[in-house]
Amino acid sequence: MFKKLITGVQGKSQDFVALNPELRFYVIGDVHGCDDLLAKLLTQLDPDLPVVCLGDYIDRGEQSAAVLRRLMARPDITALIGNHEAMLLEFLADPIPNAEVWLRNGGLQTLASFGVGGVSEQSSEADLESAARTLRAAMGAEMITWLETLPACCQSGNVFMAHAGADPEAPLTAQFRQALVWGRPDTRRLRREDDIWVVHGHWIVKEPTVAEGRIALDTGAFATGRLTAAEIDRGQVTFIST
Repeated sequence: MFKKLITGVQGKSQDFVALNPELRFYVIGDVHGCDDLLAKLLTQLDPDLPVVCLGDYIDRGEQSAAVLRRLMARPDITALIGNHEAMLLEFLADPIPNAEVWLRNGGLQTLASFGVGGVSEQSSEADLESAARTLRAAMGAEMITWLETLPACCQSGNVFMAHAGADPEAPLTAQFRQALVWGRPDTRRLRREDDIWVVHGHWIVKEPTVAEGRIALDTGAFATGRLTAAEIDRGQVTFIST
């Protein structure tokens, strides 16, 4: 287990307002089909504190189905949607135009975790339609509805959470879902001017980072074996990694 405490959190170029959440809580970065790491990380967290997950529960890792089932069984965890869940839902709704991008980005591993095989990026339209039907049946209506209703963001005090961060040039009340789920090029380049801290995943970092009002938590669990959570409290962040 890796722990790192950062106190008196400020921006790099100039002072940034202190973290001031309404309560102490955890945020977990991109899981990407690593249910074993998620289970391990959850045991390292205080069970009495709220937990937020930043999306991208599926693809790339081999245990996507198990991750979704674990999170569905934990209504005490606030699960946000990531772009990989968005790609899965687009495939289920209309597989032909949406298969290639999803399968190229880890969808094959998710299909396999639900026992669906025999398709690739080059599969025929008939095979892709068949795979979508089989996947819908394997997932079940309850899981699909759960995914469709995942929120794109949440907030506690001056701490805002979304999978891909937030448009730094728009107020939080005017964010487009596309920016929250997929990000935009200047999300990490420009700092916010409204004293809001943004906690996000989406972009892999070698180390969890705190800078310029942003906290980045995607430590590439599927490739590194390192899934990271941030314990966020007033004025400080503690990183906990597998």
